[in-house]
Amino acid sequence: MADRGHPPAAVSLPDDWPAHPDLSLALNRMGGFDWNLDSGLVHLDGPALEIFGLRPEEFDGDPGTLLDLVPNGEAARLKALIAQALKEGAPSYGAYFRIRHPDGSLRWTHTQAHIRHEAGRPRRIIGIVRSAEEELAEAALRSDVDEGRRRLTGVVGRTTDLLARASSMDDVIAVLKDEQALGQLKAVSVMLGVIEGGRIRLVCEGRLGAYVPELRYTRIDERFPMSDVVRTQRPIFITSWEEFRSGYPLLWPHIERLSVGSAAYLPLTAQARPIGALGLLYPRHGEFSDDERNLLIALSSSIAQSLQRAMLYEQEHDLAEGLQQAMLPRRIPEVPGARTAVRYRSARMGRSVGGDWYDVLPLPGDRVGLTIGDVQGHDTDAAVVMGQLRMALWAYAAEGHPPPTALARASALLHELGTDRFATCTYAEVNLVSGALRIVRAGHLDPLLRHTDGTCHWIPAAGGLPLGLSTEFTRPDEIGYPLTTGVLGPGETLLLFTDGLVEQPGTDLGERLDVLKEKVRTGPADPTELADLLFDELGQESGEDDMALLLLRRDAAGPVRSPVTGRRSADGAHRA
Repeated sequence: MADRGHPPAAVSLPDDWPAHPDLSLALNRMGGFDWNLDSGLVHLDGPALEIFGLRPEEFDGDPGTLLDLVPNGEAARLKALIAQALKEGAPSYGAYFRIRHPDGSLRWTHTQAHIRHEAGRPRRIIGIVRSAEEELAEAALRSDVDEGRRRLTGVVGRTTDLLARASSMDDVIAVLKDEQALGQLKAVSVMLGVIEGGRIRLVCEGRLGAYVPELRYTRIDERFPMSDVVRTQRPIFITSWEEFRSGYPLLWPHIERLSVGSAAYLPLTAQARPIGALGLLYPRHGEFSDDERNLLIALSSSIAQSLQRAMLYEQEHDLAEGLQQAMLPRRIPEVPGARTAVRYRSARMGRSVGGDWYDVLPLPGDRVGLTIGDVQGHDTDAAVVMGQLRMALWAYAAEGHPPPTALARASALLHELGTDRFATCTYAEVNLVSGALRIVRAGHLDPLLRHTDGTCHWIPAAGGLPLGLSTEFTRPDEIGYPLTTGVLGPGETLLLFTDGLVEQPGTDLGERLDVLKEKVRTGPADPTELADLLFDELGQESGEDDMALLLLRRDAAGPVRSPVTGRRSADGAHRA
């Protein structure tokens, strides 16, 4: 530290300090001009002439000579700017424009000028011109960076929005392949692996068509990028072929034949638990920028949350669907004197399942009971209530109760269960010898009858309130369901179905019922083939509700008794 008691040592200064303004302007590629508006002549100093690419002998002071060096459109814009400033009495103006140099190149230039007024009139324009090439190059670079950030931000927004609506593994995979989502990252392939036990199962293999069977399942302790990120829970960024070759020799033979120069592998973690890994392959070589790395890490977090939600949805749906299937008949019993066919499809709304059911009940006296119904709601509770109602109706019918009583008792039971659910149902009994038909209906759609010649008509069965609701207005011992009677002739077919088969969002139910009627009229007579046709065609057009149908065709000969044993032989057919 200098001694405070002594003055600082004298410092010698250069002879040309401080720099003359002309030197400061020249060193910073700036030149000056003075435009005398009375004479119309322009004076350019040396640096200004250099910026315009002119030698002193090449410039005669005519401003038109300078404008000839500016592209036509920009020259017109510059003249208009100056004219407006002079007309409005502005004190100054500034503008960017390009100058064409002798080598033919165009170089950005900026001018800033002050307008001097005397006696209320503009008399001189004094200003500077400077090279703006580096300045605009930096601005363009910043603009490219900003544009890249906006693109990456758009990728995050689009992908996050799509992932928020994903409710299955297929939905998540569709997002990974969406061109407006991760497709904007310029990756040529996107891979998704999920952890199953001690292995990683590849569920999405990207867009390169590079399916490798031996990599479908890999162990977590093997030397693969996905295995590494699962073990370490840290992303891996590979920037060259050499890194692939040296770091992952087991993977390299499969990468070498692809147009891939770099890759990003990211762990998928949800609730502090690894559930999988994401891999993205790029055609380019080189490092990933900080913005790209941060973006991919953020996206991996969103994908992990969506993937976990989809996996939980599918597990819950499988559980609920398994419960629902357990509540439905394991098999349809053979019915001598008739052919039956049933079809069922569970709801397609994420983890939801519905309460649709069907049943075929062989009864004494050559009779058969048919039930079809739909419990309100799409959850496991609806499936449980459906099973209870199905078994109750089976028990009441087996006890010999007539259809109205069986339905009334089922309605009272549903009320006593203490659930807030209600159910629609149709119960029909057919005597396969006489063809006598008895129908009761609780808020359900009417049955459809097909005659032997193919003509069809709806059976206008009298109906009561849905099961469970009737008890709200009537004492259990007073519940009544009107009985509709008719005849099912030999070779005629009775169709019972739930509304999921015909309902379609945005379409009138009456129109859909007409479509069903026409399909039945023109369809095959065999119940099995007709059931297939209705499910294949109408089932694809319907909404996301579950659906069920039950077909019974009375044989022309009816039940046949053996002359030896007296027992009926069975020639019916059914298929669940």
